[in-house]
Amino acid sequence: MAHHKKFEGLPTKQQVMELIKGSEIPIGKREIARHFKLKGQEKIALKALLKDMAEEGMIDGKRTAYHRMGGVPKVTVLRVVEIDEGEAVAVPESWDPDSGQAPPRLRVIEPKGKAKRAYPALRKGDRILARTEEAGKGWIAHVMRKLPDREEALMGVVEIDSSGKGWLAPVEKSVRNSMPIADLGEAEEGQLVLAEAAGKSPRSGVKVTEVLGDPLAPKSFSLIAIHKYEIPHVFTSETLDEAQTSARLPLSKEDREDLTGLPIVAIDPADARDHDDAIWAAPDDNPDNPGGWKALVAIADVSFYVRPGMKIDREARKRGNSVYFPDRVVPMLPEVLSADVCSLGEGEDRAAMACHLTIDADGRVRNFRFTRAIVRIHEVIAYEDAQERIDKGDAPEHLTNLWACWNRLASARDDREPLDLDLPERRVVLDDKGRIDAIVLRERLDAHRVVEDFMIAANVAAAKALEAKAAPVVYRVHETPSREKLVSLRDYLKTMDRSLSLGQVITPSLFNRLLKDVSDVAEKELIMEQVLRTQMQAFYGPRNAGHFGLSLGSYAHFTSPIRRYADLLVHRALVDAYRLEQPKPQSNAIPDGSGLSDRDRESLDRVTEAISRAERRAMEAERDTIDRYVAAWLSGRVGETFETRVTGVQKFGLFATILGVGGDGLVPVSVLGDERFNYDDKAQVLVGQESGTVFRSGDRLTLRLAEANPLSGALKFEPPEYAGSIEPRGGRAAPRRKGKPPIRHDKAGKHVVGKRGRPGNIRQQGRKK
Repeated sequence: MAHHKKFEGLPTKQQVMELIKGSEIPIGKREIARHFKLKGQEKIALKALLKDMAEEGMIDGKRTAYHRMGGVPKVTVLRVVEIDEGEAVAVPESWDPDSGQAPPRLRVIEPKGKAKRAYPALRKGDRILARTEEAGKGWIAHVMRKLPDREEALMGVVEIDSSGKGWLAPVEKSVRNSMPIADLGEAEEGQLVLAEAAGKSPRSGVKVTEVLGDPLAPKSFSLIAIHKYEIPHVFTSETLDEAQTSARLPLSKEDREDLTGLPIVAIDPADARDHDDAIWAAPDDNPDNPGGWKALVAIADVSFYVRPGMKIDREARKRGNSVYFPDRVVPMLPEVLSADVCSLGEGEDRAAMACHLTIDADGRVRNFRFTRAIVRIHEVIAYEDAQERIDKGDAPEHLTNLWACWNRLASARDDREPLDLDLPERRVVLDDKGRIDAIVLRERLDAHRVVEDFMIAANVAAAKALEAKAAPVVYRVHETPSREKLVSLRDYLKTMDRSLSLGQVITPSLFNRLLKDVSDVAEKELIMEQVLRTQMQAFYGPRNAGHFGLSLGSYAHFTSPIRRYADLLVHRALVDAYRLEQPKPQSNAIPDGSGLSDRDRESLDRVTEAISRAERRAMEAERDTIDRYVAAWLSGRVGETFETRVTGVQKFGLFATILGVGGDGLVPVSVLGDERFNYDDKAQVLVGQESGTVFRSGDRLTLRLAEANPLSGALKFEPPEYAGSIEPRGGRAAPRRKGKPPIRHDKAGKHVVGKRGRPGNIRQQGRKK
């Protein structure tokens, strides 16, 4: 250590530290000298003093801006690494990995009031310039401005051209061009990789940072979605250990209602990975409720095992929900909880939150109460098996009772007239090796409706039970369609000579009547699609706005706490409101309370916004993955023709889906005929200038599959008579042959003719305007 001459005005090291820590602005050698009024030789001595302090590990930084060693500069660039309940957490973008310390995590304080409008909500990966300060044992950062994004990690497949040069082929539908690879690293041709920009210029290409493996191997399609949407999918060892400890919590029949003697059943998909709900019903013997029913909805008591302050709770908040792919589940909770002790398995004693319902002869819920119970599931049944027993007429009493009680609930549902859209759902069936075996539409059975209506009744009861105690509620909100969307629907219906009056109260029954009046199947599908697009996105929130689609005034999600964090919050609120707390656990590793924490109560706005975002993220990831599976399944059938339905119309072409299979693909406007097509935005149609041919959503077309890209999930179609107009991605479309017949109807509208009067081979394509 250097020894320097003492000067009268020279501050001590402690005084310098206090100045640096207490300053609201970046402080360097000049500011320190000015503060202590140092001159001449004193400034030289200060330089030596600061050097000593740096060597001793007291301070860090440059001479223009010092900060406490292990701390953060007063103004610095941060990178957002996590959104926790809507609140951003960031780390310094530049951090010395050789410092021996992990980078500090700073809680980001975003602008409020009018200033917030200029700052869109921060997302993971955003870069910000921030003013920092220590707060207690941690750090906080005040946003000064958002900085331009740096190049994010790119995902693609390595391709090698004839000259030996590497290219990164995209796995996104929206990215058409491959990028040159400057540094392959250890990657080989055909592998799925992560890469980043190799330099500032686009000409610099990219460098491979991680090899993910075979892009067409089982589980790769879901892996692509997990990386694209940054879905947390790995539990830390500490979280797994804590889950194991929690799973060993003992159950006591002394502290819970004993329902093990009831024949409660869980009716689930045949391939269900967890069972978080089960039901029971029996005729009510109370003379005050003639023709009525007693029912029970038993839900896994996740709040008993997952408590505020635990690592598994923080991880569940971050995930928001489980994500279901055809080949895997990314669970909200570790498997020891989600698939074991919290899953209502057959013949096992399990902790449950029980919703007891009293239902009258008209199917209305007259009373409800909530208890913490122990249940022993009598039977776990697949939907198809339960339905088969009912249809054969030899079902046991516990099943016939469920159906009889459901008939009453269904009657009440019909009376309130919820939105009735019969929309098909695709299901990817995999073989034992994880390869695609088939793509089928899920069959809609009464068994599905039975479970659905019991769950809806319990969800409504949970919301009303909390309202009765003026307790916090996480509502499932589905708002009435906006006027803008209704006007768009009205204008669309006008093009079909149908009307929609906006001067009346908009209810689900209004849409139901609109659909009921349409007898033509193709037209009904078309209008149903538009009605669906008119609906608002459902979300979670602490303020009630009703559920438009279900035609309910109060609605919460109570029935799936294994896979939805919103439901877990509702359970905790019920524990508090109805004093259902269990005795203190004997394990010191498990917190006492299983109700809402103070943080839960104070930040419901933030946490509900975060779990709503997580839900949308999961839906997009699941949809993307299904599209990739569909494209992979169809990739061996390129060149075949399929019956399709138009699902959307844009200026640049049509979107069509294969009937019974799904998978939206593009039909470029350039292959629709040898004439110009104009796009009518209000009617959402393409109209041929010469022929008057009209293409609109709902049209049935016979199309040739021209491209199926499993990596991006992209499909392209073309009319059979234009075979070869579209080349697979990477090539250019073949030039149209002169004199190619356009798509036109004959006078009868039964087939297509070209300019020279020759019959085409696409039957009933488009419509005459």
